[in-house]
Amino acid sequence: GLISGIASYVKRVRPEIRIIGVEPVDSAAMAQSLEAGRRVKLDDVGLFADGVAVKQVGKETFRICRELVDEMVRVDTDAICAAIKDAFEDTRSILEPAGALSIAGVKAYCERHRTRDKTYVAIACGANMNFDRLRFVAERAELGEEREAVLAVTIPERPGSFREFCALLGKRSITEFNYRYADARIAHIFVGIEVANRHETAELLRAMHKRRIEAYDLSDNEMAKLHIRHLVGGHAPDAEHEILFRFEFPERPGALMQFLNSMSRGWNISLFHYRNHGADYGRVLVGMQVPASDKAEFRAFL
Repeated sequence: GLISGIASYVKRVRPEIRIIGVEPVDSAAMAQSLEAGRRVKLDDVGLFADGVAVKQVGKETFRICRELVDEMVRVDTDAICAAIKDAFEDTRSILEPAGALSIAGVKAYCERHRTRDKTYVAIACGANMNFDRLRFVAERAELGEEREAVLAVTIPERPGSFREFCALLGKRSITEFNYRYADARIAHIFVGIEVANRHETAELLRAMHKRRIEAYDLSDNEMAKLHIRHLVGGHAPDAEHEILFRFEFPERPGALMQFLNSMSRGWNISLFHYRNHGADYGRVLVGMQVPASDKAEFRAFL
């Protein structure tokens, strides 16, 4: 309804202006209908952008769009979350997912066509945002704007490996670090890293592979982002003399590396869970293997 009304007015006043529609990839009823040349009815639709969650477009809107809409763009949920963040950072206003669709579409269109010296107008509408949903938006926005890389990495299982791996990352901020002891030779870790773009992620992977570190990019893996990041852990029978501690430290750049450096006293870390939530304090759950004979020394160290 919105695009058919705006297209009718704009094309009457300035017919040379291109009208580009945007839909979520899981609710692309208009895009599929325009491609098919008839109204297509979807079996189901995604509900994140509920304002455009339509199984079948109306007859009159389809007739107008078929005549006046020049192109359609489809974006995923992460891109919509990134667009909500863009609008908030520019205006301190919070758009609902359907209202941020056009911003996500402009970004996707410009990236795809590499256009220059053009003027784009995004119709940003709707602020019907559920407060609880903001938690999900904040979680996925960094991935949507390709500012966070989610990696699965294998490193040697020995004291100091964490610190060496973090040193390889340089000054990049670590947004998440999950690990659980499972094997006496190798350690599997799930790590989130702040990056500038996908190109930097590729460079980082190449640097790891040069060091013969096995690493995989899970940034586009829905199962990893929704589930696996919360499942790193569990019972480890071989982690002898394990004790669990929860640490808090002021959250600032380099704080996690400083924490790891301070913990490098020879005791093996058997569990590590850290996630940067943007709070003032960083909170880490750590399992360490401390034999009974070392307990007094360990308490003094703490």
